[in-house]
Amino acid sequence: MHLTGAQIVIECLKEQGVDTVFGYPGGQILNVYDELYQHRHEIKHVLTSHEQGASHAADGYARSTGKVGVCLATSGPGATNLVTGIATAYMDSVPMVAITCNVGVSLLGKDSFQEIDIAGITTPITKHNFIVKNVEKLAETIRRAFRIAQKGRPGPVLVDIPKDVTANKAEFHPVKIEPEERYYETITEEALDQAVYMIQKSEKPYLFVGGGAVISEASQELLEFVEKVQAPVTDSLMGKGAFDGNHRLYTGMLGMHGTKTSNYGVSECDLLIGIGVRFSDRVTGNAKKFAKNAKILQFDIDPAEINKNIVTDAHIIGDIKEILSRLNQRLEQQNHEAWIQKIMDYKETYPLRYHDTGLSGPYIIEEIYRQTKGEAIMVTEVGQHQMWAAQFYRYRRPRTLITSGGLGTMGYGLGAAIGVQMANPKKQVVNIAGDGCFRMNMNEIATAVRQKLPLIQVVMNNHVLGMVRQWQTLFYDQHYSATVLNDAVDFVKLAEAMGAAGYKVSTREEFCQAFQKALDSSMPVLIDCMIDSDDKVWPMVAPGAAISEVFSEEDMKEEDKNE
Repeated sequence: MHLTGAQIVIECLKEQGVDTVFGYPGGQILNVYDELYQHRHEIKHVLTSHEQGASHAADGYARSTGKVGVCLATSGPGATNLVTGIATAYMDSVPMVAITCNVGVSLLGKDSFQEIDIAGITTPITKHNFIVKNVEKLAETIRRAFRIAQKGRPGPVLVDIPKDVTANKAEFHPVKIEPEERYYETITEEALDQAVYMIQKSEKPYLFVGGGAVISEASQELLEFVEKVQAPVTDSLMGKGAFDGNHRLYTGMLGMHGTKTSNYGVSECDLLIGIGVRFSDRVTGNAKKFAKNAKILQFDIDPAEINKNIVTDAHIIGDIKEILSRLNQRLEQQNHEAWIQKIMDYKETYPLRYHDTGLSGPYIIEEIYRQTKGEAIMVTEVGQHQMWAAQFYRYRRPRTLITSGGLGTMGYGLGAAIGVQMANPKKQVVNIAGDGCFRMNMNEIATAVRQKLPLIQVVMNNHVLGMVRQWQTLFYDQHYSATVLNDAVDFVKLAEAMGAAGYKVSTREEFCQAFQKALDSSMPVLIDCMIDSDDKVWPMVAPGAAISEVFSEEDMKEEDKNE
């Protein structure tokens, strides 16, 4: 077939099984959009309110399905508006292909109208990127982009296409796309033997599960591994749902806002097994004091993560599902009853607590869990509300918490929730936001209304930048510099102006009623929740401290009493 570059783009998307793309048109990408119009019954295009919303929507679509998310933007500011979303996907290993169109080949490098070197800009935040200056190379480049986005550790890839390349013609030969094979070439017998030996020698093992276990779809193998090793399990923010949050061996999240049980347990264990984790600073606290009594055994697909933040005693490089499957075949049943009992005692002594009166973030999350029966896909922005969603909603399956972990992108959630809802039309999607985050991309309510999406937007409105204020309270002598949001924005009126339903609540009873109405609705609903500006996320580890120094609100009150 002799096709234009724009036609080749669409045919390549169809080859990859792409059914939904997110974007915003402009002059340089018009040829692609014109062709997209011709194929609108095969590929659905979601017009977002802003290109950043498109990149976050593609990200949410990818995280919730495991498929490659696709976003489109024109040149110049259109392309640069994707950058935050691309960086968000890069930090959390999300498979995404961003297709941008640029000025014609002859105009590149001449400061032409709306020209920008988007490939140069995104080099540090993509797995790879391409500028396609020859239409003959376009099809194979797009196919390579999808392969790279999915292969090994996933991530975003950008393809920039000059406008004249989208108009030029070339011969196109369709190909059948084979699924990517799991990455296991680096899994050696010696590494497996060493891991088995360390596990068998351990008396106090602890498992730390991260996003790699979610990406690898390794939940079943992980459950078998946990029960064979007989060890307690903690997770990172990105690992939520890889292991059932209701399982008796689950002890809650690790790190800065992790549970006391997990932080104490990891600090006391003699073997810490990191499964698809990168040992982020928010998890380790003071790295020199992290798990200092333990040998470290790490499983990861990316060799760059080995010994990067925490030095290991042994490791296995490869796909998590494959590693766990092979270890399960080799491992004999272990018994650590005394160790398990000690951790269970910690769980009973140090449960997550919050004030039992008034409307608060933890109460809101627990009520959402109750009303959705734990079946919702939870999406969050970044801040206190994000931590409460991680702490108080029990994630039983992978890909049910969609959140920006590595980059911590305020404004991520609503766009991502749109992508999640498009990919999962029969699931209830709930986006949790703080008022500071919500105002960053609240224009995407209009997108949700246009698409008739029944997603629920919950705003925890404390009229401050909550997490920053928490730090200012605890570590900056209550100098509330630029964190008070005492303006007159009415989120309910704003939602209604964009065609959504809105409720303002300030009591537990009002929230329960409003959320039930939202569940019964078939349109986007915003619930504006008035909570106290001084509510905090507990427990907490101070910056630079060891995770064993985790403290709660009760600890602070006791300390103040003794001074």
